[in-house]
Amino acid sequence: MTRAVPAGDFAARLQTCLPRLGVCVVSHQALVDAVRDANASREPRQVATWLVRQACEWLPAPCWVVISHDVDGKTVVLAESGLTPTLEPSLWAVANWILQRGGEFASGDLAADVRTGAQYAGSALAFPLFSRAQMVGVLVGLDPLPSASAPSLGPQVAPGWRVWLESPALALDNALALQKAQALSLTDDLTKLYNSRYLHLVLRKEAKRALRFARPLSLLFLDLDGFKQVNDSFGHLAGSKALVQAAAVIRSCARETDVVARYGGDEFSLILPETGRDGAVAVAERIAERLRAFDFLAGDGLAVKLTASIGVATLPDSARSAEELIRAADTAMYQVKARGKDGIYVAQE
Repeated sequence: MTRAVPAGDFAARLQTCLPRLGVCVVSHQALVDAVRDANASREPRQVATWLVRQACEWLPAPCWVVISHDVDGKTVVLAESGLTPTLEPSLWAVANWILQRGGEFASGDLAADVRTGAQYAGSALAFPLFSRAQMVGVLVGLDPLPSASAPSLGPQVAPGWRVWLESPALALDNALALQKAQALSLTDDLTKLYNSRYLHLVLRKEAKRALRFARPLSLLFLDLDGFKQVNDSFGHLAGSKALVQAAAVIRSCARETDVVARYGGDEFSLILPETGRDGAVAVAERIAERLRAFDFLAGDGLAVKLTASIGVATLPDSARSAEELIRAADTAMYQVKARGKDGIYVAQE
């Protein structure tokens, strides 16, 4: 998203736009439009994209960005227009200042501003986005060149602009809350892997696709051997830490296209699209080797060793549906348990 910006520095250009902006932000229609358009999507990035587009239309900066937090709490760019690699350091300097202090930010020369410093360049005007008395994001406007003075909306326009911002801020807050709720419903609270509900949803879809296009699909079922002894010997807090560590080891063995889930307790599952029996066994062997070599709870002064019993099932070799694939992988896993644990068993036709 790019647009032409009138000549002159940021502060001077802004002054020429204030009369129009002042009329827009206090008009009844503009407020109605903001409520309607900002809430047209329940996806945070789309809400942020709409806000950036509106800022570009009303405020003459070559770069506008919306910063917020993703479902993992990481600060990310949700939407941007005109953001370049050279502007990114200035963006994060301004955004972090607002996130830490909660106030508005205006600077005609970031390099000479004590809040940022000589390593940053350009001019900036930025606003926190508040909803329900909580900051949900930051709207940042940047110009790569300094201005003779700090960009300002002035006492006549600023109050109306703040009121207008409340609608997109609330829409963004609602979208972020919905996204978080959806993520929580599909992920395991402890390990942050997907949960069994999501595994079943994806497996049904992948099984149908695999059968339709005659492509292989494999499923691994994995149970940590002797995990109960960790809880019994060191307590449930240590057991939870070990599960988190095991989840990280297992996830490191998978591809980006694979789905890794905590099935329940100390059981994990992996959906391996486009993967036949040999490829699935190779993944299972990699997981078994890395778990076997890992020192669990080393940070707590312990050196717990865990192994895994892994069942492998492949569609169409050992199943013809998602349900059959789950039963086959689960049965194969218990075959390993029955044979002494710490191994791999491939489900037969």
